[in-house]
Amino acid sequence: MTLNSMTGYARSQGQDADVSWVWELKTVNGRGLELRLRLPPGYDVLDLPAREAVQKALKRGNVNINLNVTKLQKASGIAVNEVVLEQYVQLARTWEVKAGLAPASMDGLLALRGVLESAGEVEDNPASIEARSTVLKKSLDEALKALAQMRAAEGRRLLEVLSGQLDEIASLVQQAEGSAALDPAAIKERLRQQVLALLDAVPTLNEDRLAQEAALIAAKADVREELDRLHAHMAAAREMLASGEAVGRKLDFLCQEFNREANTLCSKAGEVELTRIGLALKVVIEQFREQVQNIE
Repeated sequence: MTLNSMTGYARSQGQDADVSWVWELKTVNGRGLELRLRLPPGYDVLDLPAREAVQKALKRGNVNINLNVTKLQKASGIAVNEVVLEQYVQLARTWEVKAGLAPASMDGLLALRGVLESAGEVEDNPASIEARSTVLKKSLDEALKALAQMRAAEGRRLLEVLSGQLDEIASLVQQAEGSAALDPAAIKERLRQQVLALLDAVPTLNEDRLAQEAALIAAKADVREELDRLHAHMAAAREMLASGEAVGRKLDFLCQEFNREANTLCSKAGEVELTRIGLALKVVIEQFREQVQNIE
């Protein structure tokens, strides 16, 4: 059996000669697949491939993806702008002759604006980002794979919880089926008492009306139809859990049907024991529904 949770976290990191990067992925419950993607300036080329990769890997959930890129080199040294220096040297020699000045010193020339400049600073540009995009996509795929593994592991834990809750629902339904309130003799006696009470309240009730009221009382006393539907819902839920597909939405709808039958059981219950079982069913069904909200 495979069941995936919508909750998960994963990250992947890497670097090349110029930058290091970290992909960070977080997912939580969602009605559909909603993606929030944050990329550094200049890395918009990754937007469409990242969205396509997420849609391929995940079915449901609110997904937050963040890419952080850090430059490995800032200013690694100082370089001499030889073109600018040569211009200053020629200018100095010209004025040595014209004005009879002393020769220019090297430290004076190096102090002039534009002669010395920083070297080795890495600047992102479209070409370098495009070249880096392939390895960044691969790094994202690794993070998505780790995320899927975490969601699957959480799904296995959810499967155990949901299976246990279905077992508890089955036990309560079995208790309801064995309840004294469903014994034919008990139902017949309760019906007889209710008809007598009806005749005492309305002595002039004609036979047709009496038959109608008796039929309504009998229908309300019979909860076997609700119990049969609960059995059918349990079978459907177990089949969905075993399918290995994304069944969160289907199970969410099925929980509504579970709850409807439990409500009807409580409303029809003619004895305290059956009411207690119905209320216990409602509690377990609500717990089951809360866990289903985490399923992809």
